[in-house]
Amino acid sequence: MTRSLCTRSGHVVSQFAFGTMQFGGRADAAQSHAMFDAARAAGITHFDTAYLYTDGASETLLGEMIAKDAEDLFFATKVAYAGGMGADNIRTQFDVCRQRLKQDTVDLLYLHRFDPSSDLAEAMACLAELKQAGQIRHVGLSNAAAWQVMKTVAVAQTFDLTIDVLQPMYNLVKRQAEVEILPMCADQGITVAPYSPLGGGLLTGKYAQGGSGRLDEDAGYATRYGLDWMPGAVAGLVQIAQELDVNPATLAVAWVAAHPNALCPIISARSAEQLRPSLDSIDYPLSSEIYARLSALAPTPQPATDRTEELS
Repeated sequence: MTRSLCTRSGHVVSQFAFGTMQFGGRADAAQSHAMFDAARAAGITHFDTAYLYTDGASETLLGEMIAKDAEDLFFATKVAYAGGMGADNIRTQFDVCRQRLKQDTVDLLYLHRFDPSSDLAEAMACLAELKQAGQIRHVGLSNAAAWQVMKTVAVAQTFDLTIDVLQPMYNLVKRQAEVEILPMCADQGITVAPYSPLGGGLLTGKYAQGGSGRLDEDAGYATRYGLDWMPGAVAGLVQIAQELDVNPATLAVAWVAAHPNALCPIISARSAEQLRPSLDSIDYPLSSEIYARLSALAPTPQPATDRTEELS
């Protein structure tokens, strides 16, 4: 069973999280505060940032916003995207994170990506010490393959440490996590907090209407979401949304949240107005029929085994 996440005051954390990657970047301070307020009004208590986001502005702005209610909120940050998972790098970056957030304790610390060249035992020993010192409450991994997660779980056990949360990419057109990551997390009791439920804005339908956004600004995102079948999937999503008189973004986020593993989608935006359709997904009653229709828009990834005759 997945381990429950709670705030320091003992409240169960909201199913949805808000990602502050845009704070201090594409969203200025005023827009960032407006999105934070909108997320809080919608009942969100889980906020996600990282050491590298917007050169530290994301953590700094979030630190200002959580100051009054930190005990009743759950906030996560990430370190070691660059520089490896050595103890010195983890501690150096995490000390900066805490200074920016103005918090002695961070609820969840992720290793932002897995570095095969680093000493995993050293990394886990460092995180265990941070947890024992009360500087972190939970440990997570981001952008890790299933084998990397399980290797980390095994090493962490030797330090009486658990991996509590995994943050993979997952959305209607990026479903590789279904093959091994989601079943593994269900088996190991690891909470899944997927990022990019809107596929860099692709699943809002705006690009099909001539809109612009990250896919135009970032070559990596353009490649990630540039497969030839994806426009057809988006067109199908938009058609279903029109039938239901709902925003495509609402359906896309609700589809992620409706997964049987009770995922915790990390939603984000550049403004409160842009955020609204994602917030609407929190209470959207997605039926099993619509879930199936949406799922059929994109290829189901191949299973992890070639012995398909043995799959039920």
